[in-house]
Amino acid sequence: MIMLSILFTLDVGAKPMKKEIATLAGGCFWGMEEIIRAIPGVLNTTVGYTGGSVDNPTYGIVKLGTTNHAEAVEVEFDATKITFEEILGYFFRMHNPTTVNQQGNDKGTQYRSAIFYHSEQQKAVAMDVIKNVDAAKKWDKPIVTQVLPATKFYAAEDYHQDYLKKNAGGYTCHWLRD
Repeated sequence: MIMLSILFTLDVGAKPMKKEIATLAGGCFWGMEEIIRAIPGVLNTTVGYTGGSVDNPTYGIVKLGTTNHAEAVEVEFDATKITFEEILGYFFRMHNPTTVNQQGNDKGTQYRSAIFYHSEQQKAVAMDVIKNVDAAKKWDKPIVTQVLPATKFYAAEDYHQDYLKKNAGGYTCHWLRD
């Protein structure tokens, strides 16, 4: 008889994981996803469409700018490792939150800056962060980021998921600013 013994080490001081969702729109979702996925504490990212008036939208429809969907990233994160406020700190450094319906060369409502909150606490944090970013005068113009209740999130087509991982050197207008 062969006995297998498995040794488990239990970290008594470790906090159990606390999964939360953040849904952020800041222009083309490819560049945002590329930056967000590298943030410590982020568990998963999915690019897609939210905030619009059409069920089951596709890129072909959303790119027309007539559905009011925003290209967005749904971010699953471990709130014991990173807070929603810290994620928003990255968000406001990776896109220009002062341009209405535009990021770089991308123009239209689908490229707007928006935070889709999943709780009243997220809404309050988003409003505080916007106030603080505006007060810090890191941008020459006022912040125009919308703070809206989360609506149904539709995952984008497979070819959009992890796009810049699959297409190194592909188009992006996102980078982390100081």
